[in-house]
Amino acid sequence: MTVSFSIIQEDNRTMARAGVLHTLRGDVETPVFMPVGTQATVKTMTPREVEELGARLILSNTYHLYLRPGADLIREAGGLHRFMGWNGPILTDSGGFQVFSLASLCRIEDNGVWFRSHIDGSEHFFSPEKAVAVQEALGSDIAMAFDQCAPYPCSYEEAREATERTSRWALRCREASRREDQALFGIIQGGVHRDLREKSVKDLLALDFPGYGIGGLSVGEPKEVMYEVLDYTVPLLPPHKPRYLMGVGSPDCLLEGVARGVDMFDCVLPTRIARNGTVFTRDGKLVVRNAAYARDFRPLDPECGCYACRHFTRAYIRHLLKANEVLGIRLTTLHNLHFILELMRNIRRAILEGSFLEFKEAFLARWNKN
Repeated sequence: MTVSFSIIQEDNRTMARAGVLHTLRGDVETPVFMPVGTQATVKTMTPREVEELGARLILSNTYHLYLRPGADLIREAGGLHRFMGWNGPILTDSGGFQVFSLASLCRIEDNGVWFRSHIDGSEHFFSPEKAVAVQEALGSDIAMAFDQCAPYPCSYEEAREATERTSRWALRCREASRREDQALFGIIQGGVHRDLREKSVKDLLALDFPGYGIGGLSVGEPKEVMYEVLDYTVPLLPPHKPRYLMGVGSPDCLLEGVARGVDMFDCVLPTRIARNGTVFTRDGKLVVRNAAYARDFRPLDPECGCYACRHFTRAYIRHLLKANEVLGIRLTTLHNLHFILELMRNIRRAILEGSFLEFKEAFLARWNKN
């Protein structure tokens, strides 16, 4: 198998677990957060900087790379790793979420989806087979099956149709998969309906994917609803395979996801809010663009050891942001990625030491205070 998973330690008071995701380009310790390189770049960061922050696995976006610069060009360049200068493993999503959320005039058929590009309005068609073919051209280590993500809120009937279509498409993706050096993960759908989630899990387990994504969450539902869905969905998944909660990256959600047995996460949140002048601290989010920090000569987070916090002040970084200097968003991005990746390392350490629950409760008590 191109990807396998080993459990090193399980927490005896929660479902948290520390493991290792084995790939052809190296091992990845879990729980893991994947920085998002939507357009074959983690915004404002070089691959070397991302690696130095401790990232071992990153995510790129099939929809965006298909539209620009094109999968054929990337294949001609030697594949996504060589094209972007990243030597570690890469996971590509299928593009399904973006097709349904970004593209205009989206028209769904049983065979696939017609959509217009959000860039130039050109018309395109994605089928399960096309999604697999594009990801094989990109050459990622882990590809995701093409799914239909139902919006929140939606009717039960809409969620049922999306779930059943996702199951049919998963089979077609499995049959279309050709690359022996690329693992294909299935995606569980079902909205916020327990019976649909259970049906989706049953359908996808029959296809024996090497890993499973949990999709259709973090799409607008309250966090408590997401946690409830995880509570009854994750226990249905095979323990010896990695579980990937898609599109989740807030520190509190990472901790709650790990506590419920999730191994892998990704989200644009850390880099997106950084570009808006917001950073993570142990006491919650801090909007460093605000005037209150114009004469604040403390680091972004006094307890953080990242390059930005060791060398610069809130006042200086706020000045850079207000002056539209690129260094400003580079520093906030670097800090946020360091914060999340360090959090994941501390979570893993706590699991191995048998103190995860205490770590989780202490972190969230401080995080939620403000």
